[in-house]
Amino acid sequence: QVHLVESGGGLVQAGGSLRLSCAASGNIFSINAMGWYRQTPGKQRELVANIYSGGSTNYADSVKGRFTISRDNAKNTVFLQMNSLRPEDTAVYYCTQRIVWRSTTGILYDNDYWGQGTQVTVSS
Repeated sequence: QVHLVESGGGLVQAGGSLRLSCAASGNIFSINAMGWYRQTPGKQRELVANIYSGGSTNYADSVKGRFTISRDNAKNTVFLQMNSLRPEDTAVYYCTQRIVWRSTTGILYDNDYWGQGTQVTVSS
């Protein structure tokens, strides 16, 4: 099976920076898209950014120019560098990875996996 582990959330003042990480482990064959979403109480989870296997990226308008998504394919890890943070960025951040993994019988499966979520709080 596959597991994602997130790290890097915390409390920061407005204007500050945080870097989130999300590492996948397991019998991984390949990883296609990786991304970050965020959610606040009472609202739907929203896309923050994603990055594809070829390196192309996509950002929500609200974070363009402030956040940068990147990936380390050798470590099956996706990062989110968040600069110039604002109080409205406060949310639980979830990573997701589209992973092809190999079972013990050699069959390949293609699934979306999610991290456990990490709290980011930006104080004004």
